[in-house]
Amino acid sequence: MFLTQGTFSYLPPFSDDQLLAQIRYAIDRGWSVSIEHTDTPHPRNVYWEMFGLPFFDLKEPQTILHEIAKCKSEFPDHYVKVNAYDRSRGRQTTAFNFIVNRPKPEPKLRIERTERQDRRILYTLTTSN
Repeated sequence: MFLTQGTFSYLPPFSDDQLLAQIRYAIDRGWSVSIEHTDTPHPRNVYWEMFGLPFFDLKEPQTILHEIAKCKSEFPDHYVKVNAYDRSRGRQTTAFNFIVNRPKPEPKLRIERTERQDRRILYTLTTSN
């Protein structure tokens, strides 16, 4: 099983042209794009390391594509994710995000759910290669 976080989790990896189309889609709607990476992709870990600053008010998708390639080059064994944020309602709402890089080999993930006292649920993530 591979990591399935984000909007396009079950699709094959995007080509550069497909990735450029998604970035252009976000920019055309006024969404800010950012790039993040991590080597520990726990499903509850929503705060990945940011690669540079978010691209506020950027109108050229090719620049973002270049930064994605740079992040993938610097962190080839990390998951790399692209986020688009919609600020139209006065708050940063995630419009979409998707993974653009996976480590080779990708670790196998397993989530174990344990019910605790007072209906608390404990999730444990284990990985193996």
